[in-house]
Amino acid sequence: MTTSFFVTADWLAEHFSDDDIQVLDARMLPPGQENVRDIVAEYQSGHLPNAPFFDIEALSDHTSPYPHMLPRAEAFAVAMRELGIGSDKHLIVYDEGNLFSAPRAWWMLRQFGVEEVSILAGGLKAWTDAGLPLTKGAVSLPEAEFEASFDPAVVKRVTDVMLISHEGSAQLVDARAGNRFRGEVDEPRPGLLRGHIPGSRNVPWNDLVENGQLKSPEALKAIFQQQGLKLDRPIVASCGSGVTAVVVILALNTLGVTDVTLYDGSWGEWGSRDDLPLAVGEAQ
Repeated sequence: MTTSFFVTADWLAEHFSDDDIQVLDARMLPPGQENVRDIVAEYQSGHLPNAPFFDIEALSDHTSPYPHMLPRAEAFAVAMRELGIGSDKHLIVYDEGNLFSAPRAWWMLRQFGVEEVSILAGGLKAWTDAGLPLTKGAVSLPEAEFEASFDPAVVKRVTDVMLISHEGSAQLVDARAGNRFRGEVDEPRPGLLRGHIPGSRNVPWNDLVENGQLKSPEALKAIFQQQGLKLDRPIVASCGSGVTAVVVILALNTLGVTDVTLYDGSWGEWGSRDDLPLAVGEAQ
């Protein structure tokens, strides 16, 4: 699938040397895989040429007790400058080919003011399947210019979500797997309660993905409508830690839905507290 948010491996290969193009490796491990895989070692063993590692984990706010919370704009800008990433470039982000983490990188860069950000359709797998070259080792680039701006309205906080859950002033969409949403299995992060935010609907992120790309607009629309979502009303997306919720945001943006925000704390915050309401079973 090709939209304004994606570029193909063939297109990127053709434009790789353009002065305004810069490629970022945004691979990330799903929760629970940290003990069996080393994503930095995987990156260093093979990545697109001159692509620095956009480490979502390292680029999070480590003063927060919750995973993968957005950093302050100033801290993000400093990190990007040190990586050699320019905010005036057309940035192309990719993951290993499952569309798991590239959307989060795409969203972060856009929210911090980069005008042109695209996702490599099919990610690293599509690139290597096309027989295109990889390089090894760390990438060291000269410091770049990066100016960050941020509109706090794009992120919902727990108090906002409590009100939405109670009053129904927006639609809540949870991108976790169905068995986690229904509270049938433990969360991959230890210590979290089972269940979901009352009033939320379940659209598992990987239901929206096929071969590392989004499904067709018709298929996406059908999935959202099947869950009773109205695309002309405000939507707040959440997941386990604010990463795969962005796949939902990306899919909605592809359908022209712009009134969609992220609950960045997601279940990592809500499920860690025993003073908040929760629901189990199917969406009500």
